[in-house]
Amino acid sequence: MLSGVVCRSVRGKTLRLSPSTSAVAWRAPSLHVVMRGRWGRWYSSTAQVSGDVEFKYDLNNRPNEFLSLQPEEIAKELDKYIVGQADAKRAVAVAMRNRWRRNKVPEKLRKEIMPKNILMIGPTGCGKTEVARRMAKLAEAPFIKVEATKYTEVGFKGADVDQIIKDLLEIAIRLVKERETQKLKQLVKDKVDETLLDLLVGKTDQDDPQQTFTRSEVKQSLLKGLVENVEVNYEPRVNSNKVPNNQQNVKFPAAVVQLQSIFSAFIQPKPKKTKYFIKEIRPLEEEAQIQNFLPEEAIVKRAIFETEEYGIVFIDELDKIIPTSGRFHADASDEGVQRDLLPLIEGTKITTDHGEVDTSNILFITAGAFHHSKPSDLLAELQGRLPIRVQLHDLNEEELYRILTEPEAHAIKQYRALLKTEGVDLRFTDEALREIAKITSEVNQTVENIGARRLSTVLERILEDISFNASNYKAQTVIIDKEDVDAHMVEFKKKADLKQYIL
Repeated sequence: MLSGVVCRSVRGKTLRLSPSTSAVAWRAPSLHVVMRGRWGRWYSSTAQVSGDVEFKYDLNNRPNEFLSLQPEEIAKELDKYIVGQADAKRAVAVAMRNRWRRNKVPEKLRKEIMPKNILMIGPTGCGKTEVARRMAKLAEAPFIKVEATKYTEVGFKGADVDQIIKDLLEIAIRLVKERETQKLKQLVKDKVDETLLDLLVGKTDQDDPQQTFTRSEVKQSLLKGLVENVEVNYEPRVNSNKVPNNQQNVKFPAAVVQLQSIFSAFIQPKPKKTKYFIKEIRPLEEEAQIQNFLPEEAIVKRAIFETEEYGIVFIDELDKIIPTSGRFHADASDEGVQRDLLPLIEGTKITTDHGEVDTSNILFITAGAFHHSKPSDLLAELQGRLPIRVQLHDLNEEELYRILTEPEAHAIKQYRALLKTEGVDLRFTDEALREIAKITSEVNQTVENIGARRLSTVLERILEDISFNASNYKAQTVIIDKEDVDAHMVEFKKKADLKQYIL
């Protein structure tokens, strides 16, 4: 049973009809349909809407199913992708669960509940970023990862910390548009097919007796993709708001944008009707229909809501903005960056090109190795805004072996899938995988500890010849055993041994 709110315009007035009336409007998830002019119609095969249709977002909080999981269930989901680091998983799982709990609290008290931000302490490659990124992906939340060293204090040359929220909002806009476009995929396809059918046979519901084919026959050919190379007269829609690709990242003042829009109305020539193939018209019409169904204002409004309520900011290399006496070339604005981060993390309103964004409920996860400093060296005020601290440990040999075998998209599975496209059946023995983990652990301890990232270096060295000469192994099964690993890693281990003697 479809539900929705149907409005009909009568002499400039809007009449709201009850859902029990015979007129029924199709409703997409999180979207309300408002009808103008003619009535909406329902077909048994697919949902279609006729008339001038306007979609409006329902900004009521629609909880994500992932957020409704218990913390231990969230941690189990993370176990599918990340090995070890149980403390970090527990911390982010509780933080995400608290978002669900906060939505259940009475509104008066809800405004007083702020997220408990997290400080992760651990060496590079141990999984700090992956825990936060995977959590955001599972929760379908806007997520951005930045390095603290990228920003400078206000007044110094460089990017201000406000840019973090501006970039987060842009990511949220893209996520909302992609998600809602996917939900409207079938509706957009139906509307585009009707438009293409009108271009092929004309806008009529009756068949022309002089034609040798019927409208329904042409429609079947269109749905089967048999008329993609047919040329028809088509007038592309003019979109004066579309920015050229070379200017998309350029920020112009508001006055300049207004002048551009004014002059473009006079200067922009109206496109003439020309011949287009059906396959060329389809993507143009799909974009036009999406713009009709999803107005930019509605997308931005929803994106701001999701940024404020579900946004996650991951700030890495926090230890690099701690001024220390033993650090050369210390940036004079390092401590200033810490002070600029204070209001951002505590909660303030940031002005963006799309409106103001309140950062009060955004979850901030910070991280750093803290090899040459300690968290207590941070400004006391900043320490207080990062109440949850999690210590991540170095990855040992057993955990490196598990990384090669346990995650759903582990590295071995990826390499096998890549070479399978060339007809090569790549396999590893268990002894080979354990030897790879052993070598990776030894090199990390001898040269420089870069954690699980070292696995990619070792695997590339082993598979370099097979990847380069994949055509020679086509339709063959290639088995990598312990001897093969040792043979390929002889020179690599020699270099690693010599590096410990370099001053």
